[in-house]
Amino acid sequence: MTLPPPDERPTEAEVDRDSRSAALAMAFTLPGDVLLYLLLPLHAAEFGVTLPEVGLLLAANRLVRIFGYGQVAALYANRGPRVAVLAAVGASTVATSLYVFASGLWLLLVARLLWGLAFGALNISNQALPTAILDGAARRSARVRAIVSMGSVAGLVAGSFMAEIMGPRPVFLLLAIATLPGFYFASRLPGFAEGKVLSGPRFSIPAPMDVWSFFSGLTLDGLFVVGLSVLAAATMEEGAGLAVGLAMSMRYLAEIVFAAPGGALAQKVGPRRMLIIFSLCASLGMLLLGIGGALLWVGALGTIVLRALIQPLPAPVVAEDNPGPERIPALARQASWRDIGAGAGPLLAGLLLPVVPAVMLYGAASILLAGASLALARKPKRQD
Repeated sequence: MTLPPPDERPTEAEVDRDSRSAALAMAFTLPGDVLLYLLLPLHAAEFGVTLPEVGLLLAANRLVRIFGYGQVAALYANRGPRVAVLAAVGASTVATSLYVFASGLWLLLVARLLWGLAFGALNISNQALPTAILDGAARRSARVRAIVSMGSVAGLVAGSFMAEIMGPRPVFLLLAIATLPGFYFASRLPGFAEGKVLSGPRFSIPAPMDVWSFFSGLTLDGLFVVGLSVLAAATMEEGAGLAVGLAMSMRYLAEIVFAAPGGALAQKVGPRRMLIIFSLCASLGMLLLGIGGALLWVGALGTIVLRALIQPLPAPVVAEDNPGPERIPALARQASWRDIGAGAGPLLAGLLLPVVPAVMLYGAASILLAGASLALARKPKRQD
């Protein structure tokens, strides 16, 4: 383990460069995963799986992260960002290549588990590097989100177009080749490690940020995505699928457009304050989603924009509460809680939407998100 001497700590310009390299590495590896969410349900038979197995495969990468973030964070902390991101790019290349020929549940499950761990390393790197120093952390985190979202948009647009011409399998070969520039950007990252951090159990008493992450994942990632499809189908006689598809595509476009100005505003006002304000507004959007009618689309579009503004803000807040190397396990813990919430959201929506009025379900979700957001106003005490 190699630690940088105090007089060689990174400058703000170096942190900017490293953050950009990590974001580009992630942008080149994401298209295969994003496109699989579109193609696997549509072409389940060609991949040799049933629709229930499709659900398991699409959830597997999130489930493995819940239990694997601790190990991924340890790799990052002890071996440094270069090793962690190089390993992640390699795993993503293998996973995307497996989509070309793998058939049946088990081989595809291996690919999804590989990708889940790869995403974990990429995600931590893209939160830890921008927050290596607090000055400019919100601005860098916003720029990272915009770059990563460009990769997602490219994967959806170009990948779906090529899949129409080539079929669902061959397109993943091109996307596997497209991951290769990620090795170059990963090789530009620092080779030093920040050092092992001794911390308590990752699932001990959750901090306010962990609670917010859980309810954010539950509402903005889980209930929102599933509920939008179900409620739109109930509201619109025709074109519901197209409307939902356009609305969901706007998630990535909104991050490209709004992440940078939102990060700049957070840099001036403070990321914690902006996270609370944007989250409270998003909770109102969830309530409008439950009311339905014309307000459904007002709530949907508002929530999409606010989610884009929120995305870059948790990492700077975590770094402020957990300075130095302590932020790495804290970032991993926060990401784990968000994944747990995001995994529970669709399950909760599937169970409750048929039997509970939408306004009651989304009203409760709105209250939970608002309460968790207000709890962030009290900064946790640091232990010496």
